[in-house]
Amino acid sequence: MNADESTPAVPARADAVMAVAPARRPARRLPFSLPLPLRQSARSHLRGIHLALNVLLAMALLYTVTVVRALLIPLVLAAFIGVALNPIVAGAARRRVPRWLSASVLMIALIAGIGGGAGMLAQPALGWFHDAPAAIKNFVPKLKSLTRPLEAANRATQTLVGGPTVRTQPPRPAAVAITVWDVVANAPKVLAAILTVVLLVFFFLIYGELLLRRLVEITPGFAYKRHAVVIVRGIQTEVSRYLLTTVLINATLGLVTAGMLWLYKMPDPLLWGAVAMLANFIPYVGSITTTVVLALVGLINFGNLAEALLPALTFAGITAVEGNFITPLIQGRRMRLSPVAILLWLLLWGWLWGIPGALLAVPMLTSFKLIAERVRGWAWFAHMVQR
Repeated sequence: MNADESTPAVPARADAVMAVAPARRPARRLPFSLPLPLRQSARSHLRGIHLALNVLLAMALLYTVTVVRALLIPLVLAAFIGVALNPIVAGAARRRVPRWLSASVLMIALIAGIGGGAGMLAQPALGWFHDAPAAIKNFVPKLKSLTRPLEAANRATQTLVGGPTVRTQPPRPAAVAITVWDVVANAPKVLAAILTVVLLVFFFLIYGELLLRRLVEITPGFAYKRHAVVIVRGIQTEVSRYLLTTVLINATLGLVTAGMLWLYKMPDPLLWGAVAMLANFIPYVGSITTTVVLALVGLINFGNLAEALLPALTFAGITAVEGNFITPLIQGRRMRLSPVAILLWLLLWGWLWGIPGALLAVPMLTSFKLIAERVRGWAWFAHMVQR
């Protein structure tokens, strides 16, 4: 038997695999190894450095957001309006209507509606600001008559205890006045901000699909392109549905509030209905603020305590039904947010951006939650803010 017959034959496929497969290099080892306590100490130091860098990055982002808020507030507001209105323009585009035409008609209708409503409510709002000092002067004696039983009870308690009687002084009316110069000085800033938002929304509606296409083009690989399209489309659809539903719910709340105030013969019911609609974009804080405002307006206009507080109590009942039953039923459990997360988010953005930040805080939180649910590695954020 020769050598060729004694050696077992290797299949051709195995020879090919062995020829193609590169030889594995042995793993490089350090000439020394650290003891276990030193390795654990090094890992803890690295984790500390990583945490410190993350904290510094968060502080830098907050500082940047605060400094450029004059630029970011119109941009964020325009982005939300554009995302909410994009399904209408996209639906018209599927019916062979050019995007620029549908976007133009939609923007003209939106500007006409908002402008007409603001013009109708501007006169009563300015009237309330102008008559505020006189209303406060008339309110102070009425408040004294309402609090007279409490003062009598306080004096009786002090007499029983044996202490001196404490006399409470009525609050002095604050001077509230808005001059023509204030309106003229702030008009250019307001007009510039409105024009910026209108132009940004218009261009978002026209070129939004083009921006999405460019995003897909720069994404490497077909699988990543498809994943990017699914994520962006899903986020766009859900955010749009959430924003439109929230606007409809708040508008309905404003109409119901205006009708209720009209039945109770409150002055300017449409103005307070609009205030209730806008304030309801701020959960909890907005409804409480509107209830207090309605109570003050009722006390100013009505002499009877029960009649004065009835509109505020009715509004509190309406918002309780809306917040606990209607909105969860329409929005669904997936859109519900933790009250603690909402309050912390309101504090953060109210501190950074003021009233615009408080109005935009909950839409931003909901949008971030929807994005975090679809982006790998951020599911923890969606889990933390969800109720």
